[in-house]
Order: sequence, then structure tokens, then C-alpha cells
Amino acid sequence: MADPWLTIIGIGEDGLDGLPDASRRALDDAGAIFGGPRHLALAGAGARGREWPVPFDVAPVLALRGQPVAVLASGDPFWFGAGGSLTAHLRPGEWRALPAPGTFALAAARLGWRIEDTTCLGLHAAPFARARPHLARGCRVIATLRDETAPAALARWLAAQGLGAMRMTLLERLGGPRERILDSRADGFAATGIAAPVAVALDGADLPREAGLSAVPGRPQAVFTHDGQITRPPVRAITLAALAPRRGQLLWDVGGGSGSISVEWALAGGRAICIEPRPDRQLNIAANITAFGLEHRVELCPGAAPEALKDLPVPDAVFLGGGADQAMFAALWPLLPQGSRLVANAVTLETEALLAQLQARHGGQLMRIAIAEAEPLGRMRGWQAARPVVQWSVTR
Repeated sequence: MADPWLTIIGIGEDGLDGLPDASRRALDDAGAIFGGPRHLALAGAGARGREWPVPFDVAPVLALRGQPVAVLASGDPFWFGAGGSLTAHLRPGEWRALPAPGTFALAAARLGWRIEDTTCLGLHAAPFARARPHLARGCRVIATLRDETAPAALARWLAAQGLGAMRMTLLERLGGPRERILDSRADGFAATGIAAPVAVALDGADLPREAGLSAVPGRPQAVFTHDGQITRPPVRAITLAALAPRRGQLLWDVGGGSGSISVEWALAGGRAICIEPRPDRQLNIAANITAFGLEHRVELCPGAAPEALKDLPVPDAVFLGGGADQAMFAALWPLLPQGSRLVANAVTLETEALLAQLQARHGGQLMRIAIAEAEPLGRMRGWQAARPVVQWSVTR
């Protein structure tokens, strides 16, 4: 189409005064203008204004396809905005976008932070735990928040995580005449009269060295909810290395236990489906998904394999954490696509024997992992050996 019917316009807290000529012309020409109540008021949309339905839905915009329509979004419409939701339903040439400086750009400009060295998060539509992997000494995070109550709630959450020393900058109504910026520590946050739109900048310069999560797999058992059925950190690190997670890839974690393998896979950027038959362990898995803010990347699948695997999306990798037998493998192997990876851990003699047979037939690597830790032995110390783990890893 020579002239796109839809214009997606970024608008700031300075309203029409901050818009370039192209954005103003698009608003003048539009027969309908969609946006939130605040955006419509800032643009003076008047009778042409159409508030987004609740819950959010792009259908009213698509219903006017071919007519001149404008959509308003905060700042850059493709930074956690409506832009991506709309263009997913459009063909090239149907739309154009006219972004304005967004919250992250304005916040970085006020703070003097390099955006390329700063983590930018949309916590207005995600749990605070989504930030957890990014919070450590020296971190810099800019996050949009849901409403005026969220900054105090975030401060309490940070303090509960042992991150009360986090420097927390409140950023209100950036770019407009009522802009306000306040600094405090998370454990001393006391701002009142907060007004949306609101964001925060988190600076971990004063956090202790041990603060936050490790950036690599093999995280301590203490950070997980479990009943003792959990892969030990060194074995977990070796297992994740064998699974070789890649961003966006899907893991089947068969017999999830605590879900620690799924969590660590997702923290590496992948997606996981965690299959677990026991209700008590399903509760632990759900708790870990929530605690790490991974609802968008880890799905709990109640049920027993192999029956529970039949209608699942095709995986890039599969982990068998225990209880594998010949029937399980016979049902699983045909479901795996070419190039997918399978890693199986065994602690029983029967499963070890099965993995040895499978490795002889299908190739791959067979490895025995033996770990011992120093523990008190009378007045001295000795090695306390853990049960050895035999691991088979193979590419289909």
C-alpha cells in the first residue's frame, strides 16, 4: 500500500508540544485515534478518541482496516508497547510507526547511564521476580512499573530478597511538566504522592559481593523449594552443560522433581515444559517457577511420562532425571526430532545398565560422575561420597 492506513504514534508526557510534524499530521488525518485515557487526553483526541478495551485487544483497530487510523502509545511503541501486538496482525505496508523518546531513553538521559550497559525491564506487566537474575552488585536496571503503588511494593520485595541496600531512583512522569525524580535505598523508600506513569532505576553499586543469583547453572539448593528430590548443584551444572541450552529452545524436563533443571534452563534463555506426576512435587515446581519469575518460560505439565508427552510441542532437548526404563525410552525416542539432544541421569544399577545398552546402540557420551565433600569425621575430616551418577548424552 502506498499510503499506510495505520500510524502508530509515540507520545510523551509533554503531549502535542513534544510531537514532530509528521505525528501531528497523522493525528489530524485520522478518523479514529486509539489509546489509553491518558494518551487520548495528552493528544486532545476528543470525539475521535477510542479507549482500548479491557482486557487489551487489537480487534477494534483491525476492524477499521483501510480507514485512516492512529494509535497512541507511550514513547517508543515497540519497547513493551502496543506496536508489536498490532504489527503481528498486519502486512508490510499497512502501517508506519513514529516513535518518541520512551521511558528507558528518558531515564538514561536523566541518570547519565549508557542504555547498552543497562537492563531494561517491563515490570508493569510482569512479576518483580522477573528482575531476579539481573540483580547483583554493580547492576543497573531501568524498569517500568504498573501504577503508583508499585514502587513501594518493589522496595519491600527487594528488602525481602536481601537487597535492601539497592539504590532506587523513582522516575515519575518523565518528559512532562510534572516530572519528579527521587533517590533512596530500597529499605528506606518512603516516597508519597506518587503518580503514574512511573518507573524506577535500580543501581546495585552498594550491594555486597555475594548479593543476587549466580549467572551460571549449578545454583545452590537453598534457592529452590524442594523435598530433597533435587539434582545436586555440581551434577546440575554438568547436566545443563550437556543439555547445551540455547536462547528460545524448548526443553522437556521429564520427572521434574523440584523443577531445578527447568529453572536453570529457562534462566539460560530457553523455554521448558516440566512433567511431574506427583501433586506434592508439582507444588514445589510451581513455587520455583513463581520465585524466579519464569511463568513466561516454564510450564508445569502434571502427569506421568510417556503418556503426558503425546501432545506436547516438539522439543529441542529432553532431560530424564530418573526412573527411566526401556518402555519409557522406546516411547520417547521416536518423538525426538533430528538434531535434538537427550540427557539421562541414572543412580540405580538397573538404569545404569539400560543407559550402557542405549549408548552402545545409539552412540553419544557415557560418563560416571562421582562427587565427595569434606565433612567432619570425629575430631578431623573425611570425604563423604554422594551416590555416583551415570549420565548418557546423545544427539538424535
